[in-house]
Amino acid sequence: MSGGLGWEPPRRALLPDGRLHLQDGPIDLVIGLEGTRRAIMEAREAAWRALHGVLPALSLEMTALRAPLFGRQPDLRHPVARRMAEAAWPHRAQFVTPMVAMSGACAEHVMQALATIEDLTLAHVSQGGDVALHLPASGTLRVGLEAGQGAAGTGRMAVIRGRDGVRGLATAGWRSGGFSLGIADAVTVLAERAPEAAAAASMIANAVDAEHGAVIRRPAESLDPATDLGELPVTVAVGELPPEVVEAALASGLACAERLLARGLILGACLGLQGRVELAGLDGFLAGQDQVVPSA
Repeated sequence: MSGGLGWEPPRRALLPDGRLHLQDGPIDLVIGLEGTRRAIMEAREAAWRALHGVLPALSLEMTALRAPLFGRQPDLRHPVARRMAEAAWPHRAQFVTPMVAMSGACAEHVMQALATIEDLTLAHVSQGGDVALHLPASGTLRVGLEAGQGAAGTGRMAVIRGRDGVRGLATAGWRSGGFSLGIADAVTVLAERAPEAAAAASMIANAVDAEHGAVIRRPAESLDPATDLGELPVTVAVGELPPEVVEAALASGLACAERLLARGLILGACLGLQGRVELAGLDGFLAGQDQVVPSA
């Protein structure tokens, strides 16, 4: 049992391409590893053990994790819970809860168990679209910039070099599988850490927004009674929008991304809506032909 509360250990399996799949309730990680055989075997075991107890520990603090952040950070005990709150804290001027960074924080927690393994040359831990990276200073990696179906940025790759300091990336949007207050098809963010990338991607995706008859929203709790968003209206469908509406929505999201860049909270962002793409801070990343991080 895990955590002393009746939880079973996380489930684990190898995918056909050799990646490791770990799953414990809503925590669903796909882990890519490169290095010596010994290092990879050690990393697989370390990743599985690192996930033990995380879900039961977060469950004990879920009331605080689902509460909006206001004047002070919540008093949280588990390191993953604290990282969630720390990553969400800079965005508290708008509605935000620590849950915005849960996927990135879980991915980073497992990555921390891998980063010190000798002869492990590359690792990426993905929870959906939120990824924590381990990349040596001399390493190089290509990652896809998700901008939505039909977007001009689809297929565009960002090249991450070890010296660039990117150790987290995340994707959010109303099509991403999670709830969004905005209408972005997809927003992909590069940041120094995965929890910060996850929080920022969601906030930028929320800012890509417009009121229009083609946008359909529903109260979040009507779709998921356990959501931290309560009665806030989340986007469930977006019909074809006039070009000027798309342009205005992207301009709003781009302004948000540029503010986060100026504050040092992100290193770059790609925003997509109905075939249009805007980029912020990515000029130094758009080139190269090295390894690619597979999607989960």
